[in-house]
Amino acid sequence: MSPRKPNLESSIYLGADGWWHGRITMGVKNDGSPDRRHRRARTETEVRRKIKELEQQRTDGRAPVAGRKPTVEAWMTTYLTTIASLKLKPRSLDDYWSKTRNDIIPGLGKHRLDKLAPEHLERLYADMLAEGHAPSHVLKVHRILSRALKIAHRRRMIVENVATLVDPPTVDETEANPFTMEEAKAFLLAAAKRPTFMRWLVGVGMGFRQGEALGLRWKYVDLDAELFHPHWQLQRLTWRHGCTDPHACGARLHHFDPCPPECRTHKGYTRGCPARCPKGCVRHASACPERRGGGLVFTRPKTKKSRNPVPIPPPFIPFLRDHRAQQDDSRAAAAELWEEHDAVFARPDGRPIDPRVDWEEFKALLDEAGISDRRLYDGSRHTAGTILNELGVDMPTIMEILRHTQISQTRRYVKGRSTLSKDAMRRVGDAFLPRPQPPTETKTETVDSRAARSRRRRRIR
Repeated sequence: MSPRKPNLESSIYLGADGWWHGRITMGVKNDGSPDRRHRRARTETEVRRKIKELEQQRTDGRAPVAGRKPTVEAWMTTYLTTIASLKLKPRSLDDYWSKTRNDIIPGLGKHRLDKLAPEHLERLYADMLAEGHAPSHVLKVHRILSRALKIAHRRRMIVENVATLVDPPTVDETEANPFTMEEAKAFLLAAAKRPTFMRWLVGVGMGFRQGEALGLRWKYVDLDAELFHPHWQLQRLTWRHGCTDPHACGARLHHFDPCPPECRTHKGYTRGCPARCPKGCVRHASACPERRGGGLVFTRPKTKKSRNPVPIPPPFIPFLRDHRAQQDDSRAAAAELWEEHDAVFARPDGRPIDPRVDWEEFKALLDEAGISDRRLYDGSRHTAGTILNELGVDMPTIMEILRHTQISQTRRYVKGRSTLSKDAMRRVGDAFLPRPQPPTETKTETVDSRAARSRRRRRIR
């Protein structure tokens, strides 16, 4: 009988070094050569267990590909550069990069991808919460990491996506705080004193997002048909280096040492002293002479539903025509200084309004109108949805106006008012226990005599 073992059968033996060795053929490599794996242990039982695990992975078709696995830092860089960048919108990709640089790489970057364990992720999340990060921030980091590990698992670089074994922090949904009808009128009354009045009328009255409102262009405004076509939005994107050595490019801006308690260098910074740069920092792309892909940019909305046309309330049309006429006067006054961007809401020189300036103006208008502080989303999108609901508009119609893809999302935007609840409960009460009718005056004389009524009054006294 031949001593040759059948194909794909594993071999286990005691080596001259005193270790037990196991070798198993998992398949073939990309170059066609056999993919032969090796495991070793101090005991025969232990090496048989390791070989059995590999055999099971081979049988299930989930064996990791051959070769040394990258670190978490190397894989996240590859994932964001060559995979996520093909699908994500520019602003979302910027957010992925930011959280990867600031949270994932410092906490997990040195771990090898196939050695990453659930305990490593749990420790990272606990440390982030202890540092003061909001649970919603930690949840976003978890989702980014989980997506990257899912792609690695799909490509058989790892056996299992360990992020699915970890429970991220629970996030309480932010309570909406829209304007009441009186607050909305007070806000627009304060905005009427400014040249940007129409921007706030569209935001509060029609529920446009900030980027959609600032990204409106006259080409997509049909005043005759009374329709807005929000095909674009204005966003501020992060600059990227266009040079070959980003670290050297930003050398004069690197900030490695902590600032003294009373720092004079960054005294004028509105956000205080900047954070310290990591070792090998490749930031500060805004100062790169060959920078690209950043600044104020017109981008497409995130979903196809967001590009649906929105009817303009007829009373808004005369104001929009006046706004366009005023913009024509500004263009003539600016002459050669005018920069044509076809923006509906523009600066005096024609450039689009910076979202940061827009946010600061919103806060200033809150103070002028005597309204408590709240988010820009509360004062525009949530307000429009809530007021439409108060006016008796049904949810499907509100969903179409706000251009949501699911009606459950619309219900989160619409906040019920106590006045509506009280009116509803009053009607319920009237249905079960009708209120007593007020006494009515009669014109007929009673049967009692005058003397009897006089005696009754004396008894009462």
